[in-house]
Amino acid sequence: MEDMTKPKILLIEDETDLGNVVRQYLEISDFEVDWLTNGRLAYDRLLRDPVHYHLALIDVAMPEMDGFQLADKIVQLGMKLPFLFLTARNEKSDRLRGLKLGADDYICKPFDVDELVLRIRNIIKRNAGVPASRPAMTIRREDVVFEKDCFKLMIAGKKEIILTPREAELLDFLFRHENRVLKREDILSQLWGENDYFLGRSLDVFISRLRKHLSSSTAVSIDNVYGVGFVFTVRRAHS
Repeated sequence: MEDMTKPKILLIEDETDLGNVVRQYLEISDFEVDWLTNGRLAYDRLLRDPVHYHLALIDVAMPEMDGFQLADKIVQLGMKLPFLFLTARNEKSDRLRGLKLGADDYICKPFDVDELVLRIRNIIKRNAGVPASRPAMTIRREDVVFEKDCFKLMIAGKKEIILTPREAELLDFLFRHENRVLKREDILSQLWGENDYFLGRSLDVFISRLRKHLSSSTAVSIDNVYGVGFVFTVRRAHS
């Protein structure tokens, strides 16, 4: 049985030897560790379980999704999850980019494992008053602001739109899976636990309403993928 008194670390490192060493050292230093080998796996894990970890330890150069991309998604999803980068990339531009993303630290390889443990403990201690990875209640994407707790949607600073609970639930799901092809059956089963005719018709109505609300946004839209489902498209100004 897992010891809930131990801080839980999500380690994302694709180098097998280093990953093993870091995991073992953290475990003997009284941490619980989940080790994943690429950013995509870590992102999917955090989507399924966003309140489980006290800190993420992220390598930068990884397949599937690099560390900077993963960190950006953690921030965009509003997760209050402290993270630090552990990387061989020691250029000033990379360090500044990592810190601008919100990293608590940026540690270059090779490093001293005792120093790593100390830095991790200090970061967790600083964030002790903040529930680990608690999702923020307000989501912002360019000209769109969604306040989840009160079902409010605002586009380009105009009049607030009050959503129904089901619409708000669907919009939250879409934000958590932005810029990915979503099958209709996956939305229904993951969101409401069933995939039947009546829920399918309701989904069409909710999608139509949300699409109408978002029609005045220059950055966010719901696009059809013929015969499959939808893509919740978010276009960022800097991209």
